[in-house]
Amino acid sequence: MAHTYDPTNIFARILRGEIPNKTVMESAHTLAFHDINPAAATHLLVIPKGPYVTYDHFAAEASAEEIVDFHRTLAALCASLGLTPGAGYRVITNAGEHGMQEVPHFHMHLIAGRVLGRLVERE
Repeated sequence: MAHTYDPTNIFARILRGEIPNKTVMESAHTLAFHDINPAAATHLLVIPKGPYVTYDHFAAEASAEEIVDFHRTLAALCASLGLTPGAGYRVITNAGEHGMQEVPHFHMHLIAGRVLGRLVERE
């Protein structure tokens, strides 16, 4: 499947400094910031700085350094926020139209701070 990256998407514009954000953590290849429409007390977006559309695109084409940096930054966020499996948190990524992806730049939602309910409703 071809992944065509749109450099005008809002996350690309944030990465270029055209749109402000509330940065929580930044590394060489990753940016984490507060979601502007949070679903819970803790709702961060974690994005790679590279032009990747979905998780599979990132996993297939990002460098090993980018992949490690992304996941280690996410782990550091969990540690700095005191998020543990006992406290509960969720990490979500959406891909494509059926996955309800709103921004065509790969990103993870890190959500915590309340009971989150089921991830997907059963039909």
